[in-house]
Amino acid sequence: MKVLFAVLLAAIASSTYAAPNGQALAAKYNCMGCHQVATKIVGPAYKEVADKYRNDKTAANKLAEKVKKGSVGVWGQIPMPAQQIGDADLKLILEWVLSQK
Repeated sequence: MKVLFAVLLAAIASSTYAAPNGQALAAKYNCMGCHQVATKIVGPAYKEVADKYRNDKTAANKLAEKVKKGSVGVWGQIPMPAQQIGDADLKLILEWVLSQK
């Protein structure tokens, strides 16, 4: 029994687990349908967003609010509807977006 337990622990420890990253989560929540990394589609490119908010220490909170409530007027007149994304996933997505160069 101890050997089986040790083998199971070793298998779990060596298994490949990739924590979700911002880009994968953006794809999961269909953000990439309107936004791309370097190209404006319907909404701004993520690089444009990162450039605009690069020196703003409150950017993540501001953007989280816009994502959750929806937004219009900052990047044009096409509205971004409110999105249903959990706080933890949204934080990872926004960290990734704001890290674009």
